[in-house]
Amino acid sequence: MTDQPTSLAGLDLRTEIDRLRKDRNAIILAHYYQRPEIQDLADFVGDSLELSRKAASSDADVIAFCGVKFMAETAKILAPDKIVVLPDLNAGCSLEDSCPPEKFAAFRKAHPDHIALTYINCSTEVKALSDIIVTSSSAETILAQIPEGQKIIFGPDRHLGGYLARKFNRDMLLWPGVCIVHEAFSETELLKLKAQHPGAPVAAHPECPPSIVDHADYVGSTSGILNFAKTFPGDTLIVATEPHIIHQMEKALPEKTFIGAPGADGQCSCNVCPYMALNTLEKLYTTLLDLTPRIEIEESLRLQAKKSLDRMLEMASSTVGMGDLGAR
Repeated sequence: MTDQPTSLAGLDLRTEIDRLRKDRNAIILAHYYQRPEIQDLADFVGDSLELSRKAASSDADVIAFCGVKFMAETAKILAPDKIVVLPDLNAGCSLEDSCPPEKFAAFRKAHPDHIALTYINCSTEVKALSDIIVTSSSAETILAQIPEGQKIIFGPDRHLGGYLARKFNRDMLLWPGVCIVHEAFSETELLKLKAQHPGAPVAAHPECPPSIVDHADYVGSTSGILNFAKTFPGDTLIVATEPHIIHQMEKALPEKTFIGAPGADGQCSCNVCPYMALNTLEKLYTTLLDLTPRIEIEESLRLQAKKSLDRMLEMASSTVGMGDLGAR
């Protein structure tokens, strides 16, 4: 293995990352919330569902996951024979932190007649306690296949769960977690921005609270918001999600204007995910160089978590019904 340099000064990081990618037979996966420079060198940029599918189907030996830890763990669950590395193991998620496995297990035990429909923004342990995992882009497709009489626990995002419950008129028990990024958007500041740009539509992620979603012309996942940006007829779009997705919009549609929805004081950068921001080109270089830090998951836990992810992938791509899946 190549010796690690004592300093990164003077290195052409993009060239070195390309060299290591080839040497390691590695694929670099990046979420839309990553820094633009990481998005631009990734082999694939996508949302959680797209990245899960890519990890499961890749023929690379190494997956360098530029996202947060639960995403890299999902890749390892679906592709156990591959080396999965994450540039910074501290890249966590407020939703995952809000849902400790032992508390979620007790919540499930207290409601034995409910199935657990769980957002992918959770730990491997919580995935193992769940029946079906959903992403923001697959949740509606999957929920539509669950019989109306089936009782549901939804966690850990109460805003996404509440949005789905309202849209489908379903009564669901909601875990009280929130995303610190989407929770930071201000209704007052959004209304000021709409007044400054009359006629500009608002595209919002369903992790936003109802006070933001209620003003949106489109509500959807990151990939859904990106597709909306490509198809809406106007020239200005207000975007209520982590603002790094605007990089992809500006690349695809340089003639249009994209404005990130503001935080509480209209000035703060509180809508930037601090966990996603931990990944840098320097850390990506060193993680490809040393193939650390690696994601490792105990096999019995991995297999249990994989059941709920497999169910997601199956139901997200078909109209299959619930079959014999019932409350545990």
